[in-house]
Amino acid sequence: MLQLPLVVTAEVDLVLLLVSFLSLWTRLTQLGYPNNVVFDEVYYGQFVSLYMKRVFFIDDSGPPLGHMILALGAYLGGFDGNFVWNRIGAEYPSSVSVVCLRLLPALCGALCVPLVYLLTLELKFSHLSALGAAVLLLLENSLIVQSRFMLLESVLIFFVLLAFFSYLKFHNAAPDRVKYMGVFSYLLLLGVASLHTWNLIGDRTVSHCVCRAVCLLVVPLLLYVFWFYVHLTLLHRSGPHDQLMSSAFQASLEGGLSRITQGQPLEVAYGSQVTLRSSSSQPIPCWLHSHKVNYPIRYENGRGSSHQQQVTCYPFKDVNNWWIIKDPDRQDLVVSSPPRPVRHGDVIQLLHGMTSRFLNSHDVAAPMSPHSQEVSGYIDFNVSMAAQNLWRVDVLNREAESESWKTILSDVRLVHVNTSAVLKLSGVSLPDWGFRQLEVVAEKQFKSQSVGWTVEEHRYGTSQEQKEREAELHSPTHIDVDRKISFWAKFLELQWKMLTVKQEDSEHKYSSSPLEWVTMETNIAYWLHSSTNAQIHLIGNPVSWGVANLSLLAYQLLAAIYLLRRRRGFKDLPDAAWGQFVCLGCVCVGGWLVNVVPFLLMEKTLFLYHYLPALCYLHLLSPALLEHTHTHLLSRATHRRALCVCVTAVLVSVFLSYRTFCPLTYGSPELSANQLQGLKWRDSWDILYRRR
Repeated sequence: MLQLPLVVTAEVDLVLLLVSFLSLWTRLTQLGYPNNVVFDEVYYGQFVSLYMKRVFFIDDSGPPLGHMILALGAYLGGFDGNFVWNRIGAEYPSSVSVVCLRLLPALCGALCVPLVYLLTLELKFSHLSALGAAVLLLLENSLIVQSRFMLLESVLIFFVLLAFFSYLKFHNAAPDRVKYMGVFSYLLLLGVASLHTWNLIGDRTVSHCVCRAVCLLVVPLLLYVFWFYVHLTLLHRSGPHDQLMSSAFQASLEGGLSRITQGQPLEVAYGSQVTLRSSSSQPIPCWLHSHKVNYPIRYENGRGSSHQQQVTCYPFKDVNNWWIIKDPDRQDLVVSSPPRPVRHGDVIQLLHGMTSRFLNSHDVAAPMSPHSQEVSGYIDFNVSMAAQNLWRVDVLNREAESESWKTILSDVRLVHVNTSAVLKLSGVSLPDWGFRQLEVVAEKQFKSQSVGWTVEEHRYGTSQEQKEREAELHSPTHIDVDRKISFWAKFLELQWKMLTVKQEDSEHKYSSSPLEWVTMETNIAYWLHSSTNAQIHLIGNPVSWGVANLSLLAYQLLAAIYLLRRRRGFKDLPDAAWGQFVCLGCVCVGGWLVNVVPFLLMEKTLFLYHYLPALCYLHLLSPALLEHTHTHLLSRATHRRALCVCVTAVLVSVFLSYRTFCPLTYGSPELSANQLQGLKWRDSWDILYRRR
């Protein structure tokens, strides 16, 4: 029976509430200032606009959840995507809610402070250490700046900290002591969980091992796929990144290629007029092409050619990309009624639509790839060089041996019958005589990779005469056929493109190296007022940055001493304290390593904000290491009091440093040129000012 009165008892951590309030205040105050595009907002804003317009795009930096969060804020603010993100410093119009654009990243950044407080407690350290870690994050100028704009780092840091906190909460709650750059932190989390699970093997509560596996492997995988499903469902319209995707993917989007290919015949038949796109032409697409220009009689290196018509791969839509599928045993160049489909294993000829030259290959070296065969449009010069223009169709993604060649859906290999060489794109550009178009060659099958071709545009030919056919090539006709590709096909293709497509990296004024991040030799000017000295910089709190580096060195030195002494049989710490110390190192030092070392191996443009996730781990490490020192290394009361005095002095210095750099963190108040010069604590910092 229900007992009355109903009583609810709650424990409230007032310190947690205080740091949460201060964190919200430091991150959300005057969020709409400046009313201008700040640094990488010009980059992420483009994706937000594409989300608002449901236009497909690719960003190889990671899964789409972060962009979705930015887009959600814009959606809640009524943003319609109609803003041109073309210049840092551009003023937002009154119709754009700047606060809403920046709100969710700021909230994520603010929530990182109480999360670090709770995470320290889950690592079995005191509330005082938790408060210290929270204060270091609270007063870290670089984290404040990165949180206050429409940027992704605060979102990434929030979810990484949340994942570690959730896992440790689960681990600590278990009875009888028995969850892209985020991917590296996830791998670290898996490593920590694996160590915990290893200790549980043989325990009666094996269900906890299963629970860990489900939570850390199955659930993340399902969430990963789910967010891509939402991403692909929302972005159903053609956009600027279509050309990176396959023809089938493009045709599934509204507009763009689908507008051209809608209603095309599905099955390629004898007499079909087609354009053939190379599957290996990434990231720029190109189509099999020919024109009324012959190969030079001799190349610059003295080698000779067949002097037949050039065949290339051309990266633009052009009438010279059209070819006709011909039956070698018939003269017809039109589709019969009913159409006779081309199937896997059939032998065909390919006739160039505008010049009527057959696609040909022979034992003549290709112009730029002498170990491969030349591919040409055959011309009979009466020089005992017979035509070799038969090609076998191999449908690479067939489901049956008699499968027909399908428009857009089939990935086809064209094998030269006489030499068994495969038609492929070499990837080399031809010289000026070839108009800088891409070289097409025939190469022996056992050497060839990425040799597929896809029929992109397709119509059934109806004109036998050349003049009529040329007119027909300019005036396509369609037959209504509906076709779609599955979500899984799109998902897998998108994963592959994100892994393989390389964005062009260019040197940037504010690019830097990981070693410069650690020593704080770099900064980034995010925003400068058009007429005054008001400005915002991504610049760290020098005092807390120094404390973080000292903590990292101190932990490694202390760990080395402990390990050497334990090797010799001396146990300086009880088992519980040693386990706590090791766990601290795995999470904090391990977290720092997995967020720094990968950047040392990357060949891409890097910026200071890439270091912020690693920095958070060091701010978590510093107070916990001090508590360890106070509890286990200092036995005398005077030494402990001295440590407390030093820690107090450091915290005051952290606060004063935060206050000193606040004008560069929030963009106000405006400072004079002399005051700005006074903030240039390192010669390598780029602080801008106008003299009056």
